[in-house]
Amino acid sequence: MFLLGTLVNGLLIIIGTLLGKLLNRIPEGMKTTVMYAIGLAVMVLGLQMGLKSENFLIVIISLVVGAVTGEALRLEDRLNDLGGWIERKVGSNGKGSISEGFVTATLIFVIGAMAIIGALDSGIRGDHDVLYTKSIIDGFTALILTTTLGIGVIFSTIPVVLYEGLIALFATRINQFVPKELMDQFIVEMTATGGVMIFAIGLNLTGMVKIKVANLLPGIVVTGIIVTILYNYHNFY
Repeated sequence: MFLLGTLVNGLLIIIGTLLGKLLNRIPEGMKTTVMYAIGLAVMVLGLQMGLKSENFLIVIISLVVGAVTGEALRLEDRLNDLGGWIERKVGSNGKGSISEGFVTATLIFVIGAMAIIGALDSGIRGDHDVLYTKSIIDGFTALILTTTLGIGVIFSTIPVVLYEGLIALFATRINQFVPKELMDQFIVEMTATGGVMIFAIGLNLTGMVKIKVANLLPGIVVTGIIVTILYNYHNFY
């Protein structure tokens, strides 16, 4: 079943969120320190991913073009609007913002190599190990985020399952029209581009700055376009 890893990922996010709700009596000082710790860890993870690039110019161009596109489309505002709509439907529990929890968790769980690589492995080889590992990490992260940002974290399950599920479905056919070498190059540069975005999420979690990370998301698509152009250029010449 090619969606097994995706479903496990969604389930552990839900479990982590519910456990976080039960642990809502954690002292504020402790939660703040833990949130800083998560932010710092996320920054280190992003930095490690960002350094994997074999051509950092691709990362820079992808982020710049992605930022322009994201700002033009107002992706961050639209994501916040969706979170706000959910908040109006289910009500706020007074602990953080449902919109903030939804947006922050969605960006953390969706951006990054593990989601794409794991979903590709599930679809191509039926191997769910990467998504299982990601599920455990996401579950613990959801628990901690919920103690600070509230129940809105649980709604990130929807985009995570849709995102990974669609990639896994696409991957069942990917070998027919995407050369393995091209896919390998894309994963490397996508990992680096996503790593910069994850680093930015870490900065946001520490409260140092407020970067509209969602507006950078088109950079992933731009990375795919640039890598494809370069691959075809090198093969042609």
